[in-house]
Amino acid sequence: MSPPQTSVPPTPAPIPAPIANAGAGALAPIGFGRLFAVAVPHLAALSLLLETETEFGARLCFILSWGCLNFFWLTLLRRPALSGAMSLTIVVILVLLSRLKHDIVQMTVNFVDLMMIDRDSIAFFFTIYPNLRWSSVIAALLILPLMIALWRLDPFRVKRLPAAAASLACLAMLTAFSLMWPQEDWRGYYDDNYVSKFTRSGAVAVSDFLNYGFMESAPVSSDRLKLPLEDSCHPAARRPHIIMIHDESSYDIRSAPQIKLPPGYGSHFVSSDGKARKFLAESNGGSSWLTEYNVLTGLSSRSFGRFSYFVTRIAANRVERGLPLALKRCGYSTLSLYPAYGSFMGERSFQATAGIEKFYDAKDLGAKGLEPDGFFYDNAVKLLSQEKPGTPVFMYVYLGANHFPWASPLRPERTPGWTNPGNDPVIDEYLRRQTMSVQDYGAFVAKLKKQFPNEPFLIVRYGDHQPEFSTNIIEPNLTEDDVAKRLMAYDPRYFATYYTIDTVNFKPAATDTAMETIDAAYLPLVVQDAAGLPLDPSFEEQKKIMLRCKGLFYSCKDGAEARRFNRMLIDAGFIKNL
Repeated sequence: MSPPQTSVPPTPAPIPAPIANAGAGALAPIGFGRLFAVAVPHLAALSLLLETETEFGARLCFILSWGCLNFFWLTLLRRPALSGAMSLTIVVILVLLSRLKHDIVQMTVNFVDLMMIDRDSIAFFFTIYPNLRWSSVIAALLILPLMIALWRLDPFRVKRLPAAAASLACLAMLTAFSLMWPQEDWRGYYDDNYVSKFTRSGAVAVSDFLNYGFMESAPVSSDRLKLPLEDSCHPAARRPHIIMIHDESSYDIRSAPQIKLPPGYGSHFVSSDGKARKFLAESNGGSSWLTEYNVLTGLSSRSFGRFSYFVTRIAANRVERGLPLALKRCGYSTLSLYPAYGSFMGERSFQATAGIEKFYDAKDLGAKGLEPDGFFYDNAVKLLSQEKPGTPVFMYVYLGANHFPWASPLRPERTPGWTNPGNDPVIDEYLRRQTMSVQDYGAFVAKLKKQFPNEPFLIVRYGDHQPEFSTNIIEPNLTEDDVAKRLMAYDPRYFATYYTIDTVNFKPAATDTAMETIDAAYLPLVVQDAAGLPLDPSFEEQKKIMLRCKGLFYSCKDGAEARRFNRMLIDAGFIKNL
């Protein structure tokens, strides 16, 4: 008898491992914690948006920026929790850096900062904040394990192609919005809208760079400049020592109504010939390096458009033309005294390119914080005494005593009989510091006469820009937006300071360039003419522009003269790679 037949169920086909894992993952509970890890970065970004972005357009740009950044990381990583955390880290760092930069120079971070980042910038940053190195290391050690945990715990995966398409779509909409409704440049001075200002400035900056590079210039010019000959400088009279004094934030406050003044105010702004002259700077309230670029190169920072804020860093190793170089051709020794670190805004490199042979920054001089003018004058006298006898010296003395903040008195013991005139405390402190400047300058001139009794000196002083509060007192009834429009239109009332021509044992040459009002870029011409020095071909050409335009440079013919001159300098090899 045969055994009963039993049916054996067929063996099921094996399930592919990826499908099995997917099924298990789908059945397993994701967990609130993992969902929370995905949501937290977006909630934090929303909080930052509401806290720092102040208008509809700015908030829309923040959202598009966040989308572009988040989808970019999703394209690379595919993990939404980690991508959100990476995006949030970048946004937080940007906000913190913007606030820090605004505290230092009253301007938030924009995209050009990223284009201009270099070793000098990083060195300066870590010099003024030495603890930041360790803070950065500690932050990295804390963040890295969190990122690894998010990488491992994130249960979600996003396809790369849709993520890349979404990132590009956000970028396209952000670019279109930024170009169609460009942000006013003056918004950069407001302490808000950090993310939107950074990303909107990127679209416009890249567009400008593609259109004309860093600096505006005419496409072609039929005019040509001759290169100066090394042995062509033969002054008819003895060459004086030339001291150029950068008088920080100083101007004649009498241009503002209703300001109460101390007795005798105003003499500081009058030259030894009894004339008061105006100096038109290219910045208001800050950015001293723009004026420095003007007076050392004899060119306009406005030619750099939205890149002008970084003009010294851009010009370093590129703009090889200016007053120190012209004076070196005439046998001068050139040196500079600078009240901050030489790495700030690429100062050391820029001044070397402009022809400064010996550069002394705050560390070299032993400065301890904000020093009175007398500190730099004393160092100037000391360095002058160390120069080779018989060699004329060009010295650029950069002062700092009138620099903000004015909320607390600087060296109050220097003015024991001072009585506040009765203005706002900030303005009264500013006036007191100007009084100190007058005293220190008088003492400096007296020391030159005593220690160098037979040496001729030409001393040219100028105010680099008005103090930041001037916009509140020149036309006190204007709104903030009205003042901003005045600044964007370069209203001379907001940019005029002063320049003076003084001498010791020297009579300046008669000149038609020492006009009542000049643009800052013409000061090198005034200096060389007053010193009786022959001009090289580039300054001869610029003198024709000055006389033709009656002391205006960039503003003459809506910038056409400056652009033509820039092209001539480029063709002659004075300006390179711009």
